[in-house]
Amino acid sequence: MAGQARSLESILRLFTAPSVPARGAEEKEIDPPSWRVSAAPAAGSDLGRHAMLYIGEGCNRIFLVRGGKIIWTYDTGTGWELDDIWMKNNGNILFTRMSWAGEVTPDKRIVWRRDCLKGEEYHTIQPIDDQRAVMAVNAPTPYCMIVNTKTGAVEYRHDIPYKNPGWVHGHFRRFRMTERQTFLVPYLSLNKVVEFDRDFHEIWRYAIDQPWAAVRLQNGNTLINDEYHGLVREVAPDGHTAWEISLGELPPEAQMIGCQSCVRLKNGNTILCSRGNNGLSPQMAEVTPDKRVVWVLNDWRELGPCTAVQILDDPGDPELPGDLMR
Repeated sequence: MAGQARSLESILRLFTAPSVPARGAEEKEIDPPSWRVSAAPAAGSDLGRHAMLYIGEGCNRIFLVRGGKIIWTYDTGTGWELDDIWMKNNGNILFTRMSWAGEVTPDKRIVWRRDCLKGEEYHTIQPIDDQRAVMAVNAPTPYCMIVNTKTGAVEYRHDIPYKNPGWVHGHFRRFRMTERQTFLVPYLSLNKVVEFDRDFHEIWRYAIDQPWAAVRLQNGNTLINDEYHGLVREVAPDGHTAWEISLGELPPEAQMIGCQSCVRLKNGNTILCSRGNNGLSPQMAEVTPDKRVVWVLNDWRELGPCTAVQILDDPGDPELPGDLMR
């Protein structure tokens, strides 16, 4: 794959420049965190292992971490909920807030914002080049759109097949364009993952309970988070399980509840993300292909739950679909 060899860690200086305000003009107060604890991090927990962009449901603050410290935050106001986030090559950050989606610069200016129509929800966004992003919209008739964040124009829109849509909130949490320009759709409430072409003709499907996220890996397999059973499964194109880890297999220091999303690093390791039971269990664990735990994050002094993370020291181009496996 012809993605960038560098990681985004090299641009993090943009977030600590003298021109970056302590608080942006459009930042909004967040609810007092119920998850904050004053105790030191759990033994063996290392905030310094990775540079990362970090969010979680139940905490409306975006965190940027480098060198074991939180170097930048952005507060997005009260209400629900931060579910998806990406740092682009220029440092701008795309994110969803359920009732709206936005793009914020390192110096805390909102340069694009799109609010949901009545009855809609935004839970997923993905940059596909330097000015366009793909989104799935939870709606009475759910749909996919490609929006230009420079102009605000919707350049593509197509309904997503969904029989008896019913409860809008339960439609999707992840939606990804693949390297082949297909759409990978985890149907959270319908217990299946389906791959579609651009005209939404079905290419592939896999049945699994409550798939919160699905990622097409560079080996052609698909990494799926089964929130109901607390497992992450790597599925080959023919449907067989190529790799799997259950949260119950983790050692005591890494035991966590719920794994909504995960990241496959270029070295083959997998990072599991957890909401962490309001401070009672870890937020993240990194496991090797042979399921050895090489890192645990259990630090609730400032960080909140972990729904999604972008590892910024892992090489890859966030604007090239499929180059970052998240």
